[in-house]
Amino acid sequence: MGDYKAGPFLEQIEFPKDLREKFSFEDLPQVSDELRQYIVDVISEIGNSHFGASLGVVELTVALHYVFNTPDDQLVWDVGHQAYGHKILTGRRDVFHTNRLKGGISGFPKRSESEYDTFGVGHSSTSISAALGMAVASKYKEEKNRQHIAVIGDGAMTAGLAFEGMNHAGFEKDANLLVVLNDNCMSIDPNVGALKEYLTDITTSHTYNKVKDEVWKLLGKISKFGPDAQTIGSKISTALKSGLLKNSNLFESLNFRYFGPVDGHDVIGLAKIMEDLKDIPGPKLLHCITTKGKGYKFSEEGNPTKWHAPGIFNKETGEIVKIVPKSPEPPRYQDVFGHTIVELAEKNEKIMGVTPAMPSGCSLNIMMEAMPTRSFDVGIAEQHAVTFSAGLATQGLVPFCNIYSSFMQRAYDQVLHDVAIQNLNVVFCLDRAGFVGADGATHHGAYDLAYMRSIPNMIVSSPMNEAEMRDLMFTAQQENMGPFTIRYPRGNGVMTEWKTTMKAIKVGTGRKVTSGSDLAILSIGHIGNTAQDAIAELAKDGISVAHYDLRFVKPLDHLMLHEIFTKFDKVITIEDGCLMGGMGSSILEFMADHKYKADVIRLGIPDKYLHHGTQEQLYAACGYDKFGIISTVKSAVNFVAKDQSEIKNNVG
Repeated sequence: MGDYKAGPFLEQIEFPKDLREKFSFEDLPQVSDELRQYIVDVISEIGNSHFGASLGVVELTVALHYVFNTPDDQLVWDVGHQAYGHKILTGRRDVFHTNRLKGGISGFPKRSESEYDTFGVGHSSTSISAALGMAVASKYKEEKNRQHIAVIGDGAMTAGLAFEGMNHAGFEKDANLLVVLNDNCMSIDPNVGALKEYLTDITTSHTYNKVKDEVWKLLGKISKFGPDAQTIGSKISTALKSGLLKNSNLFESLNFRYFGPVDGHDVIGLAKIMEDLKDIPGPKLLHCITTKGKGYKFSEEGNPTKWHAPGIFNKETGEIVKIVPKSPEPPRYQDVFGHTIVELAEKNEKIMGVTPAMPSGCSLNIMMEAMPTRSFDVGIAEQHAVTFSAGLATQGLVPFCNIYSSFMQRAYDQVLHDVAIQNLNVVFCLDRAGFVGADGATHHGAYDLAYMRSIPNMIVSSPMNEAEMRDLMFTAQQENMGPFTIRYPRGNGVMTEWKTTMKAIKVGTGRKVTSGSDLAILSIGHIGNTAQDAIAELAKDGISVAHYDLRFVKPLDHLMLHEIFTKFDKVITIEDGCLMGGMGSSILEFMADHKYKADVIRLGIPDKYLHHGTQEQLYAACGYDKFGIISTVKSAVNFVAKDQSEIKNNVG
């Protein structure tokens, strides 16, 4: 692993300048084939990466870097799942095998990594606004020939931010902006909504495409009319789009010049079109039809969602390598959610399910199959998901709005303004809370405890195990609960027998997990299981630790906290979330308000961005893996090992 052979053309390309200087238009198909094969070779072995999206834009990537003078011309990728070919062509081929590994290159474009990564991404729908900002800056600085290109997928077009960017761009008529719409009818799950249907109408209108081709052939014969031919062409094209498609063109109504649809896998055709587009001023949109997973048989013919990020696989057979556990494993928290919401909805007809484009990622697809009229994938539109849920709640329904923690940040105003002020019973299930691993800083769910607990009327909770998660979901759908947050991590729980009988938990109550006399640990959420492992090890050294599972960071269990601070003068708080304003901060606030004095050590995510690595590596980096907790406890109680090497062995 790590010694990957590039094809004869690809090995000559270290930077896009090499592509432009060494190869002709006719060479681009082979460059594309070699680039695609290199992605397959590496990702099949390292796993831990996205896959299908980058294969789908190989030709587009090659054409962009061939035609445009990157990095002087600014190329902005949306989301970044599809930027692997871009990374390989921009000086990172030899380190591509470190993709998404701790200390390796990021799985997304990242400004600090390369000058070719013009804008850091990870969340969707930012490219048009960012590229427009760059274009306006270039106009202001009188950089007349500088190009600005935003590559955005059709799934990302459903977010309001993409429309906001296009709406502004249409007003900036002198801005040198090209939006490349990568239309493959997919985000992770298949796209939904009216925009998807609209794009399908354009791409499948045989009459429009046939007549359009004939018109352009005719215009080529009358090019002697010069500028008049372009005027005629523009008018005819507009008439075709309006008449044959039976509606006006959405993009042209926003003052974009629309070109397409074109074959996104015809690399020579793409390059020639882009050469022409460079000379057309103002905002333009090139509509490219692509296939996610293109060029790799098994991803093209298989389930596109499965091949979005397949892990390690056999590139010859398409078999995805799965490690079969020797004994039954606990379920993923997302699956506990997916099965439990169906269980609850069968008994409570008011329950509805809502997610923004992540039905398989959050396992709402289980409810969508069982109860299709009561579950909704609203597309990549987190703001809409929240306010749509608020609308459901005004009519007496109980929506469970499932959004990844980092994506909920995009809808914060809607949580405040549309849900909390009106005290509506919307249940926010925040998946991927805490460190998520290889996706890195853009996806870590570090901030939800802090940002949710600051909102009036909001209940904020986190389960330590599957049984607590089911109980919290059961509790949240009770009458008159108001806004209710349940946050849980990526990955597996701890219970193999997890389908417990559900019961209501009194809101704002924690529980004592273990008794002890030397020190108290307060934890919230799944990380409490790591604390339990550490406590068991500490007991072998005669250190007695009491452990309290808060369950709720808002409201706090004041009765339990009075007991803790009456008994203990040494307390450690542990959370898989940011220290600034998080659970530990709430404990310090309680102490100050009630004039308690104790030595409190807070473990959690520090006030800086942590990048990619496994969850365990990131826990260790922040000192709240098992060994970090052991070390902190021993330091707090002034423990001295009989043999100093014992400490080294314990903490690794």
